[in-house]
Amino acid sequence: MLNPPGLVAILAYDGLCTFEFGIAVEIFGLPRPEFDFPWYSHRIVSVDAYPMQASGGIQVVSSFGLGSLSDAQTIIIPGWRNRDERPPQALLDALCDAYHRGARLLSICSGVFVLAAAGLLDGKRATTHWRYTTELADCYPGITVDPNVLYVDNGQIITSAGSAAGIDACLHLISRDYGMHVANIVARRLVMAPQRSGGQIQFIPSPVAQKPRDEIAPVLEWALQNLNSTLSVRQMADRALMSERTFLRRFREAMGITPKAWVLQARMNLARDLLESNHLHNEQIMECCGFGSMESFRAAFRKSVGISPSSYRKKFGGISTEQVSYRDLPHPVELPK
Repeated sequence: MLNPPGLVAILAYDGLCTFEFGIAVEIFGLPRPEFDFPWYSHRIVSVDAYPMQASGGIQVVSSFGLGSLSDAQTIIIPGWRNRDERPPQALLDALCDAYHRGARLLSICSGVFVLAAAGLLDGKRATTHWRYTTELADCYPGITVDPNVLYVDNGQIITSAGSAAGIDACLHLISRDYGMHVANIVARRLVMAPQRSGGQIQFIPSPVAQKPRDEIAPVLEWALQNLNSTLSVRQMADRALMSERTFLRRFREAMGITPKAWVLQARMNLARDLLESNHLHNEQIMECCGFGSMESFRAAFRKSVGISPSSYRKKFGGISTEQVSYRDLPHPVELPK
C-alpha cells in the first residue's frame, strides 16, 4: 500500500480562472470510490478577502486563508489574474515557506508568474502558455523558459503550459504518486488521452499552413502495435509514403517532438503499465518494449522515470484496481484527428 500523498491546497483569488481552478478540483477534490487506497485530501485556500469574483461572474468562498497552507503537501496555483500585477507579498512568503519545508508546487498557465515573483524558479527550467513565454523570459532572465513543452517537472515544482496542459501536469503528478495505471484510470474518467508527450508547439499559430495530420495517425497506430520491433524513422516514413526528411518535418509539426523521442516515450509508457500489472518478468517486459538487452532497458527506464524497473514495480506493482489488455494500453499522445 502506498503512503497517502496528503493535502492538496488549491489557491483561489479575485479574478480566478474558473477552468484552471476546476481542473484542480476535478482531479484532486473528487472522491474516487473506484480505488481501495487513500486518495488526496483537498482544501480551497483564499488569497484575497471576500468576495472573490471568478471569471464568468462566479463567486468563490472559502473559510481557509493563507495560514492554512502550512500543512499542505501540494499547492496548486491556477493562472494569475494579471501578469503585470505583483502577487501579494503574503502569498509569496507563504509559497516560499511551503517550498522550504518540502511542499510541492504546481502552476497552471500564467500561475508560473506567481512562482517567478517568489524567486522560486531562479536557475530552473519552466514553461507557461506559448503566448507568455517571451514575456516570462524577459521579466525573469534567471529562468530557463521552454516554450515547446506541455509541462516541466523540476521535482518539487511543476509548471504547465496553457490551461488544458494543466490536466497533463496534474495527471503526471498522480503518476508520480500512484503510478501510471492509476493516472490513466483518472484520465479515462475525464474522457481524455491518458498522457500527451507532444509539445505545445503544435498549438502555436504558424504563418505557413500545416499539412493535415491524418497522414501521421495511421503510422502512430501501427507503431503502438509494434513496439516490440525495431522502429526506425525509415520504416515509419515508408509507412507514411514519405521521404525521411518530409516525414521528420511533418511528424515534428504534428506532434511537437521527433519520432525517436515519441517511440521511446511510447515504450516507457508500455513498460510502466506492464510493471504495474505484475504479470510479466522484467525480461519479458524488455522484449515487449523492443529493447535488445536488460542493460539498455534499465538505462532507458532509469533515465526516463528516475528509478529502476524493479524499484518501480516494488513501488507501484499490484495497486491497480482494473486490468488492462494489451490493446487498451495507453497512447503516449492523443492521436491526431
